[in-house]
Amino acid sequence: MKYSVELCKITERKQLNNTTFDYTVSAPKISQIAACGQFANILAEGKFLRRPISICEIDKQAGALRFVFEVRGEGTKLISQKLIGEYLDIFAPLGNGFTPLKNAEKAVVVGGGIGVPPLLQTAKEYGGKAVAILGFANSERIILKEDFEAVCEKTVVATDDGSYGHHGFVTDPLSQLLADEKVDIIHACGPMPMLRNVSKIAAQYGVPCQVSLEERMGCGMGACLVCACKIKTADGTTYKHVCKDGPVFDSREVEF
Repeated sequence: MKYSVELCKITERKQLNNTTFDYTVSAPKISQIAACGQFANILAEGKFLRRPISICEIDKQAGALRFVFEVRGEGTKLISQKLIGEYLDIFAPLGNGFTPLKNAEKAVVVGGGIGVPPLLQTAKEYGGKAVAILGFANSERIILKEDFEAVCEKTVVATDDGSYGHHGFVTDPLSQLLADEKVDIIHACGPMPMLRNVSKIAAQYGVPCQVSLEERMGCGMGACLVCACKIKTADGTTYKHVCKDGPVFDSREVEF
């Protein structure tokens, strides 16, 4: 696995809602070896452990990376306080990301909450042949809608409370789409219950599905053994590590 440690200058910073931040950094080394669905371990100054944050977009030509993340604790709060012109200490790219299907006529990306950002670069890989189905708790939590609309054939937004778009879960428009059209592959990232249900629907319609899992991480390289997940094998089940073996797995392999 190729990775690099780089001091990356912050070139853009936006706050998308009360807890979500959008950063673009100059990363000439990491951007050249990063792929969709991978993540970075970012140093929160004063904290022993780095914080894992998914890569939202990769601009190899400009040598830049984009990160969209939620403040969930002291570490991510410290990172969110960094300003344009300051630097982030980034260790990346880590993990195995999504594998776009070559020659796909229609791909679907399904995201829930903060699982949405890593799907943007994935959708871009399909050159306008992707459909995005994005789920949020309510209208105030919606992020990156316009970004997906700019690169996807169609973007559907669902909210739990019905305050915007489809009233309900992402599984409803996904089931309808698969019933109406031929889909070649699904890429999904979000809460485990969402991934479980997306995987069931994909299996029902016989569509390959890749899921990106989230677990607590320490090192990001598989050494600390914190982020173990159950994976099906021919002999039963085994444990693999989300940071090193994932975070993306074939949905048929995951023991939900």
